Amino acid sequence: MAYLLERLPSGSRITVIRLRSLGDCVLTTPALALLKSHRPDVRIGVVVEDRFRAVFEGSSLVDEILPPVARTIAQWRSKMALNFHGGSRSLWLTAASGAEIRAGFAHHTYSFLYNAKIPRAQEILGEERRVHTAEHIASAMFWMGVPRTEIPRAQLHAGPTPLAGAYAVFHPFASTPEKTWPAERFLAVAEHLRDKAGLEPVFLAGPADDPDAFAKFRVIRNAPLTQVKSVVAGAQLFVGNDSGPAHIAAAFGVPSVVLFGPSDPVTWAPWKTEARVLTAPESIGHITVEEVLAAAETLKVRA
Repeated sequence: MAYLLERLPSGSRITVIRLRSLGDCVLTTPALALLKSHRPDVRIGVVVEDRFRAVFEGSSLVDEILPPVARTIAQWRSKMALNFHGGSRSLWLTAASGAEIRAGFAHHTYSFLYNAKIPRAQEILGEERRVHTAEHIASAMFWMGVPRTEIPRAQLHAGPTPLAGAYAVFHPFASTPEKTWPAERFLAVAEHLRDKAGLEPVFLAGPADDPDAFAKFRVIRNAPLTQVKSVVAGAQLFVGNDSGPAHIAAAFGVPSVVLFGPSDPVTWAPWKTEARVLTAPESIGHITVEEVLAAAETLKVRA
């Protein structure tokens, strides 16, 4: 199985099942880049939920974006189905694809549905250490036959920013309270960057977020993911909690300050961009405003 890609005829279709979430989708793109670089002839169809399809829209790495619907996936008629999600739904979609080669990580529940079981990333990379999510996903490509090489930065496509002038993007929200730095500290950092660095603060908020605390600044709430990509891509600086927008910033090479509470920065830190990661596993509230400003200063970002 070590050279699985050699079994694919020229022009073969590969179904890559990702489904969700934002950070995972973004960090799948380095693996897709490795695959396309080695086999530019193959056609890649990514299966993803509609709310995250914009991650892959406009990408030269993806030939088709498929909804997570069994009949549609079967009609794609792929030679290989590659499951990067691992949940029960994705296992069903892998089987429903009808692909001759059904690949996924061996540790997935119900991995008996695979006829190509990918080992742990540590075994593939030959290093017994914690690995970044981008490394974990990309290691599958090395196992399938892509020559070992440097894993690239995530790759996204964005149109021009809709905002004028120099600005810093803030994402002060997260999936859980313990991953969320206090709002008043984000405000203090925003005011400092506005007054001392000449950067307009721009806050991102999702549909479930309450942005009222940041109303004195520009707030972009519940914007389409396509617009979020463009706004982040045009920023001079990103400051935020460990969450999906931080990975978008990294994909566009935006200098970033990212704050971690209990989650693992080795696994989820910004990938391949100039970044400062501040951690406080016992409580994210232990990170001070002064530490964030000092981290931003080392990035030497100015209007």
